[in-house]
Amino acid sequence: MDIEARAHSEHPEALRLWLRLLTCTQIVEKQVRGMLRERFDTTLPRFDLMAQLERTDGGLKMNELSRRMMVTGGNVTGITDQLVSEGLVERIDVAGDRRAYRVRLTPRGRKLFHEMARQHESWIVEAFAGLSEKDVSTLHRLLGKVKEHATTRAEVQP
Repeated sequence: MDIEARAHSEHPEALRLWLRLLTCTQIVEKQVRGMLRERFDTTLPRFDLMAQLERTDGGLKMNELSRRMMVTGGNVTGITDQLVSEGLVERIDVAGDRRAYRVRLTPRGRKLFHEMARQHESWIVEAFAGLSEKDVSTLHRLLGKVKEHATTRAEVQP
C-alpha cells in the first residue's frame, strides 16, 4: 500500500494532494534508482554528488557538498571515497588551508556524468509522458505558487 492509500475522503483535499505528490515522487524516484543501478551500476546519491560537482569547474569543499545535498559530511565522505577510487572525482588541496580540499569531477567522471544525465532526463520526461505539455506547464506553475507560499511562511516563522 502506498502512502496515498492511507488518506480517506474525510481528510482535507490539501492533505490528499500532499500524499499524492509524495507517492508520485516515490514512484518516480524508485524507477530512477533502478535505472541508474541497471544502466550505470551506480546509486542516486552518487549521481546527485556528481551533479553538484558538474555545476562547478573548480570543485566544491566537502562542507559545501554536504550542504547542497542536505546530507551529513560522513555520507559525502563515503561517496567521495568511492568515486575517487574509481577515478571519477579527485581531491584538490585548498591553498592556505592544509585541512581542506575541494572535490571535482575528473574528465572521465564528467564524461560519465553527462551520459547519466542524458538518460536521467529521458527517464524524467517519460515519467511525465501521461501529461500534455499544457498540463506539465500548469502543474509547474501551480507548484511554484505552493513553493512561494511555503517559502514566504518559513521566512516569517521563527
